[in-house]
Amino acid sequence: MTDVVMPQMGESIVEGTLTRWLKKPGDRVERDEPLFEISTDKVDTEIPSPSEGVLSEVLVQEGATVAINAVVARIGDGAKAAEAPQEAPAARSAEAPATQPAQAPAVRPTQAPAVRPTEEPKAQPQPETKAAAAPAEQAETAGEQGPLSPLVRKMAREYNIDLARVKGTGEGGRITKQDVEAYMSSQAARTYESAAPAPAAAAQAPAAPPMPLAESAKTRTEPMSTMRQKIAEHMIMSKRTSAHVTTVHRVDMTKIAKLRDRSKAEFQARNGFSLTFLPFVTAAAGEALRAFPIVNASIDGKNIIYHRDINIGIAVALEGGLIVPVIRNADERNVAGLQRAIVDLATRARSRQLKPDEVQGGTFSITNFGSFGSIFATPVINQPQVAILGVGAVEKVPAVIDSDAIAIRSQAHLALTFDHRLIDGALADQFCQKVKAILEGWSANIL
Repeated sequence: MTDVVMPQMGESIVEGTLTRWLKKPGDRVERDEPLFEISTDKVDTEIPSPSEGVLSEVLVQEGATVAINAVVARIGDGAKAAEAPQEAPAARSAEAPATQPAQAPAVRPTQAPAVRPTEEPKAQPQPETKAAAAPAEQAETAGEQGPLSPLVRKMAREYNIDLARVKGTGEGGRITKQDVEAYMSSQAARTYESAAPAPAAAAQAPAAPPMPLAESAKTRTEPMSTMRQKIAEHMIMSKRTSAHVTTVHRVDMTKIAKLRDRSKAEFQARNGFSLTFLPFVTAAAGEALRAFPIVNASIDGKNIIYHRDINIGIAVALEGGLIVPVIRNADERNVAGLQRAIVDLATRARSRQLKPDEVQGGTFSITNFGSFGSIFATPVINQPQVAILGVGAVEKVPAVIDSDAIAIRSQAHLALTFDHRLIDGALADQFCQKVKAILEGWSANIL
């Protein structure tokens, strides 16, 4: 029998959400065959089977959040399981008292733990006494928080939360991200209840009639996916953290468009994939980031962290979500190398094959909304970065050129959203002008 555990997808990851089982109990699985999908704060990915055999038990249901190294399933020998199908449950129940503490998955509970029988006689006649003692019990539990993840510490610091008041539901009383969110929700609800006046005749108001079936058929309700929830959390957190400002610059891409047209057939034959405009913009951004290192920085309290490496994240649209894999040392690659990295990361992102370190460590981001026909937009900063560059569609338009002549030119709009806490408008425009000058005067070879 082989235990299947929740893997640790990165140093700062302490738990993961099991989003989907790709096999069901009784199915035959091969070694390294995708077994289930997980979602963490950093990446969504498929987890392969550690061995071959038959999936005999599923211990964690879809949608549950468990700690790393928790056992989520067991893979056994199908032949042995078929020989004694009636004896296995009895054997497991006999061994349960000895093995349960070590093997039970650390699933985040959804309900309060049941009261022990010895406490029930005291709790029932004096409910008010028990309620009064709850804060003291919670404070005592919060004193033994266990190890805190970097994400929990960051949330506590940003939202000014006293972790001693947060009750941990993780393994060993550890405080998880969900515990912090639940505490924030409870505080908001308590504030709302205390501020809202109680209507005097609310109890005597007649019950509202049920909505007609014809009206209910016009809507459909479904829960957000785990990825959608995390995107929502990150977007709201980014808006609360950074002072967002966007500056838009028009760029003449005619020279690059002509160079691309001349080279794209040979490039496709040599590399097996198409040449787009995105690697040109990425190369220009890498060079501009060397000239303006503060755009490649991040903020830590009242300190500025300047990153020596230029690691550019490229936003990839997925079905029902978005992910930003990172090209490390992007300024050291040519156009062909950048295009190869973009295609590789996008392909593996859509097939859930990215590794955790491939979506971490970004210092600057680029989003190519022009691939969907958008002229320009105002992207949201990917925290903890301080800027993101949006690339609009490249279009042929009439434009005034030298000698006041009108000609057809290939133009695009670049939208730089920057954190005004650190970057001023003049510096942001200088950065964009640097990118613009590189693209309009492009002279580097593609192949």
